[in-house]
Amino acid sequence: MKFSEKFKFCPACGSDKYIIHNVKSKRCDICGFIYYQNPSAATAAFIRNEDGDLLVCRRSHEPAKGTLDLPGGFIDYDETAEEGIAREVNEELGIRMDNLRYVFSLPNDYLYSGLNVPTLDMFFEGKVANNVEIQAADDVEECFFLPVREINPRLFGLNSVRKAVRMFISENESRRKETFLG
Repeated sequence: MKFSEKFKFCPACGSDKYIIHNVKSKRCDICGFIYYQNPSAATAAFIRNEDGDLLVCRRSHEPAKGTLDLPGGFIDYDETAEEGIAREVNEELGIRMDNLRYVFSLPNDYLYSGLNVPTLDMFFEGKVANNVEIQAADDVEECFFLPVREINPRLFGLNSVRKAVRMFISENESRRKETFLG
């Protein structure tokens, strides 16, 4: 369900004259309040170990419960994307990472409480030692490292993460070929 269908009353004055203003906003005919539904900020991380394997997680909650995912989550109020991804990695995996670097972003729709929430998912990358102790917590059922060549993007439940994993695998393959052909 879209926000334009779910929200019937103006959040400023409570009027039921809260109507579609354009494709991404609603406007109150009584008080003039306009609400634009812009994307929420979210993050995810490609974390590799020293062998080059990628850390993947299994989602413990809906949406896409039981599917593969990358560690990450929504940015909190008054938090940078870098602070948000570091916090999410710590909450979900029990590790502190200071070396996460932004790589790209993708739009997504995230089903939350029956509402399709548009998100802008920012992807980061970082490395950890092979012997790092990772403990699945928060929204993560389990986490483990996989060799990149064994990763199947179709097993990732969220659209943006699935697309990002495909891009990651493609880039990894390109780098491998460049190194091989040197």
